[in-house]
Parts: sequence; structure tokens; C-alpha cells
Amino acid sequence: MSGEQRRSAILAALRDAAQPVSGTALARRFGVSRQVIVQDIALLRSSGVRISATNRGYVCEKDDAPQHGRPRRLFKVHHSVADTSDELTLIVDMGGCVEDVAVNHRAYGKISASLGVESRRDVAAYLHDIETGKSSPLMTVTSGYHFHHVSASSEEALDDIERALGDRGYLAEVLPYEREEFDA
Repeated sequence: MSGEQRRSAILAALRDAAQPVSGTALARRFGVSRQVIVQDIALLRSSGVRISATNRGYVCEKDDAPQHGRPRRLFKVHHSVADTSDELTLIVDMGGCVEDVAVNHRAYGKISASLGVESRRDVAAYLHDIETGKSSPLMTVTSGYHFHHVSASSEEALDDIERALGDRGYLAEVLPYEREEFDA
């Protein structure tokens, strides 16, 4: 298989995947090293393909479409790092998927990362990665303010999630320019 054929197959695998695919899994599948996969992903990105790296693997962005055709909503939240587990668990327990996290930094602009957190297991894995690494949550660069795109099975489920986040005091007002920036 040529490099071009492999990259085409990698892209197809990522587009067909319901969950993030690790570099190690791709390397095994295509019989190459993980470093070759990293290089292939870089080449795909340079050709305009939107691929994000998450803590669980690579995800092919689907033109910001809601996850699997589900309704999606932008939430602006504010809380401490200590409340991260509670916030994420609340969302997934109510049937939501936390697709991403983003901040709007005054100097650096919009910074975002794909999460794909949709279960308590995903919450635990995310928190473990944060706690055992040398990095801190993205929200720390904006004093706890951050955004999530959350998808769920229905608009009613998103309404329930919004109410629950508000009841916990986590919701912050999304300003008009922020909605344009993050929903664009």
C-alpha cells in the first residue's frame, strides 16, 4: 500500500469511526509505526482535512455537524477546576456528550480542543489525564470561564442539561459576539 493509499484509508477509517481512533490502533491496522501515522495525519491536515487529536485518539471533524445528527447547543460555563468532575458528570448523566472545550482568550483568541466525553468512564479518563500530566485544564487561562458544545438525543434533553447547569451555578451568559465566534 502506498502512502497516498494509506492516508486515504486512514481518512475513511476516521470518518467511519463513532469514537476517537488512537494512533496506535491505526498503526496496527495499517502495519506501520505510530510515527508514520502522526506524519500521515499531519499531511492530511496540511491538505485541508480537519482532524483533531483528543486524549482518546484522532477525530475527523464533520464540518461542525452535530454528533451523529443529534441536537447540539453551546454552553458558556464558569467554575473552579475542582468542579470539573461535577460539571462533566452532570452533563453525561443527563444524556449529553461534551463534544469540546473552548476558551476565548483576550490575547490568543479562540482556543478549542475536542473532548468527546459521553460517559462516566470518559469523565474519569479525562480527569486522570489532567491529574497525572503536567498540563492544566484549558479553562485556567480564562479564570474558569469556558465553552462546551454539548449534543444530546433531543432539544428537551439539552434544556434539562441547561437547567441543571444553571441550578449548580455553572452557567454564564453567552454574549452575542461569543455566540457568533463559537457557532461560526
